[in-house]
Amino acid sequence: MRKESGTNSRKTIEKNRRIQMKDLCLKLVSLIPPQHFRQVEKEYLTQHDQLEQAASYIQQLSARVEEMSRRKVQAQAAAAAAANDCTKRGPPSTSRLVSPVLKFRVFGPSLEVVLISGLRRNFSLHQLINILEDEGAEVDTVNLSTIGDKVFHTIHAQVDQRQHFCTRSCTRFNCI
Repeated sequence: MRKESGTNSRKTIEKNRRIQMKDLCLKLVSLIPPQHFRQVEKEYLTQHDQLEQAASYIQQLSARVEEMSRRKVQAQAAAAAAANDCTKRGPPSTSRLVSPVLKFRVFGPSLEVVLISGLRRNFSLHQLINILEDEGAEVDTVNLSTIGDKVFHTIHAQVDQRQHFCTRSCTRFNCI
């Protein structure tokens, strides 16, 4: 009696193990995109072939990760070299040190604000937009252009009270 119950228990354990392995294989194959199975539908492949396709796909992904890591290191090295090149050139020239210039142009209910700053000026554009909106302007578009060592921020907005708006806003922009 004991041998039969021991044999049945081993059979049941082995059957459960096979069922679990089959489920895990199906789960693995379901993670592989269909375009990886080029020639034959994955439903018609044997389990062994499906596992080979999964291994092949994992190897391809691994190779892509290695390639992207290599490119990242190259890009970081190039950026570091460019930064070192800029610092080795000596003190910045007068063309790089640009004082911010703020210009307002009013065209009826439309307002154009142009801020010109240098490349090295860390200017918070969102502060400028917040001031405009706090003063009652409705911002339509925001453009950013870099020409040489200068950065041009252009904001187009709609306003109701243009003269009152400009005098209050100009004093607030000086605080940025």
